[in-house]
Amino acid sequence: MTPTQQQLVALGAVFQAAVLVDRVARTGQSNEPALACLMGSLMVREPKDTLEVFGGDDLNLRDGYRALLSALERDPATLQRETLRYALALLALERQLARREDMLELIGKRLDQIQQQVQHFGLTHENVIAASGSLYQDTLSTFRQRIQVQGDMRHLQQPNNAAKIRALLLTGIRAARLWRQLGGHRWQLVFSRRRLLQDLRPLLRG
Repeated sequence: MTPTQQQLVALGAVFQAAVLVDRVARTGQSNEPALACLMGSLMVREPKDTLEVFGGDDLNLRDGYRALLSALERDPATLQRETLRYALALLALERQLARREDMLELIGKRLDQIQQQVQHFGLTHENVIAASGSLYQDTLSTFRQRIQVQGDMRHLQQPNNAAKIRALLLTGIRAARLWRQLGGHRWQLVFSRRRLLQDLRPLLRG
């Protein structure tokens, strides 16, 4: 896997989180394996490689890859506009977080507590989702620039769905942070589209 492909795995995870946020907001449903994959990424602190963050393979990031592909191709017929909006907002929010050492430290401490819940209940248990959602609400949603999620109010007003959306946004921030640590930069999305597409297509084929 090339360095660019490692970046694309992390960026694909940002888009996967955005895809699931949009799905929960519109339908109240989520892809459970993909949700578990992203929730698991919050618990991996010192990975040996990029794929280890997501459970050892990128099988559950395929919807994110497809959304990223349509964004890079700029094809109006396939572009997932809300997903793209959420993904770009997550990248911007992570940049703000990177300047807040106090908040990073708080997030680390709270994730330690959540990890203990995971050992007791499992990754996608409602208690773990609620704790992760609360962590997002207490930290990243206090920034002036917030992510406004659009969808069906019947689903958005359900506490379990609201917690799931916030937890997914937290996983998107984790993936955005990994992407930047791997050398990812927003300018690549503008000036290196052809190279990114060239390296992304083999990932989609698996």
